Amino acid sequence: MGYYILIGAIALVSWLVSRKLKSKFKHYSTVHLKNGMSGAEIAEKMLSDNGIRDVKVVSTAGRLTDHYNPKTKTVNLSESVYNQRNAASAAVAAHECGHAVQHAQAYEWLTLRSKLVPVVSITSSMSMWVVFGGLMLGAAAGVGFGYWVAVAGLVMMGMATLFSFITLPVEYEGSNRALAWLKSKNVVTPQEYKGSEDALKWAARTYLVAAIGSLATLVYWGMQVFGGRD
Repeated sequence: MGYYILIGAIALVSWLVSRKLKSKFKHYSTVHLKNGMSGAEIAEKMLSDNGIRDVKVVSTAGRLTDHYNPKTKTVNLSESVYNQRNAASAAVAAHECGHAVQHAQAYEWLTLRSKLVPVVSITSSMSMWVVFGGLMLGAAAGVGFGYWVAVAGLVMMGMATLFSFITLPVEYEGSNRALAWLKSKNVVTPQEYKGSEDALKWAARTYLVAAIGSLATLVYWGMQVFGGRD
């Protein structure tokens, strides 16, 4: 019961933050840029200003699907961000380019995060099943093999939690880098800047909630595994 209450509370907070984020982006999508630049043009300018010539800005399908891919060296902007000319698209485009700059400058947290991607992509989807399976084996056969299976699952779960916390400085620094560039290059007016700043603030909070949720889940299952030895 405690687990379901915990997951329910985290899910509620996550939903509220996500809803607030979507409302913020919807609002700032109505704040049109006086310079008339699209998200794609802003991204290309930020890359150029930082001396990055080998990264392409491309359009990708979907909404809030914006991301930087270090393997292909592409700044992928959702169709609305790529084409539109407002404070929201400026914020997102600059933020994703912030990751490209991080990559070019070998930002340590991004480097570490990239190294964990292959591991987490495999372990994150199966960790809870391994923990649960270990607990079931332990209940059926007593403490022994099942316990170590559950511990292995916790280690896998811990990798996902570590990944989520390493993501935080990557995202926050990317936003700070984007906002500093928008301001220093006078790409946006003071009013437009406030909109971009607010939009990125709420976007960062989604990662914070996800990290807290991952940690809470890890702690809960850790208590189930290690508490079961008493």
